[in-house]
Order: sequence, then structure tokens, then C-alpha cells
Amino acid sequence: MLSNNLATIYHGNCLDLLPSVPDGTVDLIFADPPYNIGKSFGQFKDKWPSDQAYAEWCYSWLTLCLKKLKSTGSLYVMTSTQAMPYIDLWMRSQCTVQSRIVWHYDSSGVQARRYYGSMYEPILFCVKDPNSYTFNTDDIEVEARTGAVRKLIDYRKATPEPYKTTKVPGNVWYFPRVRYRMAEYEEHPSQKPEVLLERIIKASSNPGDLVLDPFAGTFTTCVVAQRLMRRTVGIEQEREYYKIGVRRLGLADELDGESLQPLDKSYVRKNGKQLPSGKDQGL
Repeated sequence: MLSNNLATIYHGNCLDLLPSVPDGTVDLIFADPPYNIGKSFGQFKDKWPSDQAYAEWCYSWLTLCLKKLKSTGSLYVMTSTQAMPYIDLWMRSQCTVQSRIVWHYDSSGVQARRYYGSMYEPILFCVKDPNSYTFNTDDIEVEARTGAVRKLIDYRKATPEPYKTTKVPGNVWYFPRVRYRMAEYEEHPSQKPEVLLERIIKASSNPGDLVLDPFAGTFTTCVVAQRLMRRTVGIEQEREYYKIGVRRLGLADELDGESLQPLDKSYVRKNGKQLPSGKDQGL
């Protein structure tokens, strides 16, 4: 375990470590578990014997997570499109599903030829009490084309006035996936973009609140939470990913006798010229 004044991170399995988090103390949980689709996460292979076995495993850690939430707390959970129906039905029996969010992104790599390729991942936004939970609309508003671009007038009101130029986002969110040349990129098979976590954390927590991620991966949740002045707890069982969290959160310069350095992202452009790390890191 390593920590600073805002972040505490643990190396281990969340089923073993979640019981040490006091019940009813967490304001927001973001859970992005393995999806049961066969990816390799360090030494761990993301594959269960059956869909039912995977679902039962999810229910075990979700039960623990719900115990940790305050009565006013929120939980966002992601999984594959194939597995989400299991999680959705189960969560409805445990709490209130406020929104079903689609994180839509651009395609890349080999394209599907005999079926419709997947270009989104589902997110459930759940709360313990639908009448009392944090949702900071002003912090996450986006441009409303009706008012900001088309500049239409709302004639339904007693005194006609322009439509608002901003609005709360709908439940389809477009954010690019994390690419190699992006500054935030780390070597992880399912890294989520900081802008995705920023929207979730701004919406469902306040400065000083406690944000928990039981599958921290590259610790993006913790990094964004710390930047936004939230307290945060991250749990990760793969040691190499844990080291990424230690570095990104500024908790130590070395671990296990290894100097923790950012990923060297030198690459060769189409003209054959290699650029040094950190140059031309745009999309």
C-alpha cells in the first residue's frame, strides 16, 4: 500500500482487499473489470469457464462495492456488451439504475466482415437512493446545438427567449479511445480515457469525496480524482500496472528496485524519420 494526502493504492485482489474499506464511506465507485473476452492483463487471462461463472464473479465484488457506498453514493460499472444484460438485471434487484450509457468511439484495426463490428461499450450508472444522490449538472454541461449553433427561439414561453446554449449530456458519449501517441497512453489492453472519467467524477462526486476503483488498471480513475481534489482508493492485482499507478500518482520514484519512468513512445513517421519521445504526441 502506498498513499499521499489524496490517493491510496493497493496491490492485490479486490475480493481480498475490499472488506478492509469501511462500509458506507465511499461516495463514488467506478468499476471497469475484465470483460471475459480473452484479453491478457499481465499474468491474468480474461476468460471464465462460462458466462454464468463470469456473472457470479461479478456479483461477488459488486455486492462488496455496494456495501462500501454511502446511502447517497453512486456506482458506475462497465463490462462487455455480451455480459451487460446479466449485470443490468442483477443490479436492478440491488439498487436503482439511473442511466444506461453508451461510450461510443471510432473504429480501428481489423474491421468486421460477417457481422456488425462493435464500436461502443456500455456503462451502468446506479445509485442507492434515487431521491438523494450527487449529480452536478453545471459541471458537465455540453454545447446545445439548438441554442448555441442554430440560435433558435423558444416561443412556448410567455416571453420568447433563445434556447439555452448548454445542456446535460445525453446517454451516448463520444470519446476517442486512448491511442499510442496520446500523452496519457500506457501499456494496458483496455485503458479508459481521462475525459470519460472526468465527466463521471465531476458529475457524481464533490471535492473531498472518496472515489473508489476496484480494478484500477493504469489508475486513470485515481489520477483524475486526485487532479479534481477528490480522495481516492485504487486496487490492482497486476504488479506492473500497480507500478504505473505509483508513477502516475507521484507516490514514489522507484519500486521493487526499479526506477519508474514514463513509457518511451518513440515512433517512426511515414517519411521514415524517427521522432524522440514526447514529440508530436497529438492524435
